[in-house]
Amino acid sequence: MKMVNSSKISEFVLLGLTNTRELEIIFFFIFLLAYAAIMAGNLLIVVTITFDSHLHSPPMYFLLGNLSFLDMSISTITTPKMVTDFLRENKIISLWGCMAQMFFLHFLGGSEMTLLIVMAVDRYIAICKPLHYTTIMNRRVLTGSVLLSWAIGFVHTMSQMVFTITLPFCGPNVVDSIFCDLPLVLKLACTETYVLELLVIADSGLLSFICFILLLISYIVILVTVQRRSSGGLSKALSTLSAHITVVTLFFGPCIFIYAWPFSSFSVDKFLSVFYSVITPLLNPIIYTLRNQEMKAAMKNTMNNYLETNWTT
Repeated sequence: MKMVNSSKISEFVLLGLTNTRELEIIFFFIFLLAYAAIMAGNLLIVVTITFDSHLHSPPMYFLLGNLSFLDMSISTITTPKMVTDFLRENKIISLWGCMAQMFFLHFLGGSEMTLLIVMAVDRYIAICKPLHYTTIMNRRVLTGSVLLSWAIGFVHTMSQMVFTITLPFCGPNVVDSIFCDLPLVLKLACTETYVLELLVIADSGLLSFICFILLLISYIVILVTVQRRSSGGLSKALSTLSAHITVVTLFFGPCIFIYAWPFSSFSVDKFLSVFYSVITPLLNPIIYTLRNQEMKAAMKNTMNNYLETNWTT
């Protein structure tokens, strides 16, 4: 493959969301508050599930705790850097910092895709086979499913990053986004990356699309099964699944457009990246907790116990 220049770059410049100083200040406070809410909401879920014994038995909460941990991690990879960049004139990230950002984004993103499928299977068994729910979704199956989701995420990111880290970068070094991501960084390599770009589309784009379709099919199967059994149970199933469908759409929608849709522009990709890294992790705790009375009661008890302990001491 023919090189364009022999000099190598050691850092990339992120353009961010806007060049207007006034908007950057506004975005700084908005995303700072959003990140604080993401960490507080998801951390409260993880702590509540960990320390409330009433939530140790239903398998759903074990999966929900892992989802919250992944959401916190995904947001932490991108949002703090994006927030501080709003205050900087030069939005610079090192070459290896960029590589690390892409590695963990695809690692955690691939893990969350798989975990959402596991959660869909969990809802199918809970709704369609309630008498065998705790037997089928036992601790061993749950632990194995979570470990499998992490393993798939690792294989997913390594299959792309093992080729990306060997690419030569010799300029230009401007990434028109809020964080480093494969489609944009690959275009900056000073060598032909057509085959690797196809790999990214096949790996990330098709994985997102296939998982999204599989999840929708699983929800349709659940609704059809419930409708055949009783018409009254259909409304309850719709209420339960509506939260999952909302999360799935918000998570997979941006991924499909960024990695698989050939006509999306860079400006659209930037705002879709905000959905992927900020909006979805922010809405997940709201969607899952405000619709769940047991979870809300457990969170209230956890907060009361914490306040009582600190007040007495």
